[in-house]
Amino acid sequence: MSRAHRTFIVLAVMVSIAGGAFAWRGAIGIALMRRMAARTIFNDTIATLPDGLHVGLCGTGSPFPSPTRSGPCTAVVAGRRLYIVDAGRGAASVVARMGLQTSRIGAVLLTHYHADHIDGLGQLAETHWLAGGAKTPLVVMGPAGVERVVNGFNDAYALNGSYRIAVDGPAVAAPTGLGLTARTFEIRAEEDSAIVLQQDGLRVTAFNVDHEIGGPAVGYRFEYKGRSVVISGDTAKSTNLARVARGADLLVHEAMSPRLVDVLKEEAVAAGRVNPVQLLQNLQALHTPPGDAADVATEAGAHALVLTHLIPPLPGGILQGPFLDGAQRRFKGPLWIGEDGDLISVPSGGGTPTTRNLF
Repeated sequence: MSRAHRTFIVLAVMVSIAGGAFAWRGAIGIALMRRMAARTIFNDTIATLPDGLHVGLCGTGSPFPSPTRSGPCTAVVAGRRLYIVDAGRGAASVVARMGLQTSRIGAVLLTHYHADHIDGLGQLAETHWLAGGAKTPLVVMGPAGVERVVNGFNDAYALNGSYRIAVDGPAVAAPTGLGLTARTFEIRAEEDSAIVLQQDGLRVTAFNVDHEIGGPAVGYRFEYKGRSVVISGDTAKSTNLARVARGADLLVHEAMSPRLVDVLKEEAVAAGRVNPVQLLQNLQALHTPPGDAADVATEAGAHALVLTHLIPPLPGGILQGPFLDGAQRRFKGPLWIGEDGDLISVPSGGGTPTTRNLF
């Protein structure tokens, strides 16, 4: 046998082995894909939950870019209904990965109209319409201005909607389910809070928070079967928030680390970037340091505290200590830094909130 012949045989065997390896890897990949789809986008997580309040963190990030944190989004499950508070970038994708079926959404509640809290609203409406099979538009609730936000998204997605109806047909893309519909609520100046939703045993109270230079903003308190969850929205340290959060089983509070933001400011100065320095400076008047959030939770007598809308986003555990900066010593209950995909359960029968990550 010639050397060239032997070489040809060796190469043929190697190609055959490699082809088998690729086929084997491909089969494993398809099996994993099936398993992931069944456990996430085609799973109905809510149907598996015990009765009570459950909080899903469908976005723990901020305007800062992050590979692991989507824009601000908090899901609240009461019984078998789903409510979404804010819809930042990528929120719809995280909601789907958590198995929170958009067909169950009762309403989206917006805290305010900064871009990072609404820029995922169009995708969420699209998912609600098509994947959720909606026959009516997605309800979006908020203080004055929500109509303008909703009308803008409806205009922006109008052409897309007409294309989808033409391609998928009205049986799949029901024309009556396209887009968003606005429901405005008002909080009277002398009250500082107002009940904005009551249905199926759930009561939702909107309340004013301290966000003055960034425009009006609200938080929300959810009450269901004797349990309560409060979501701060964007705020500096707020006495009204502490008042409304009195005795809450779980406080979901935004958090910004002055210490880490100062590091970013120093680097922006070193790079000669003027605009980012000013933007970072303004952030400190709009948000709450983790220690102050812990103080609010303590003042309110909240039973547990989770931090979200993290500024800056944390790429890993190595920065959790500097981010918290001793906050855990200022609140005696359970305190943790939220991650996208976290699900926190507050069962109706009582007990301490429990948490797990659905990813």
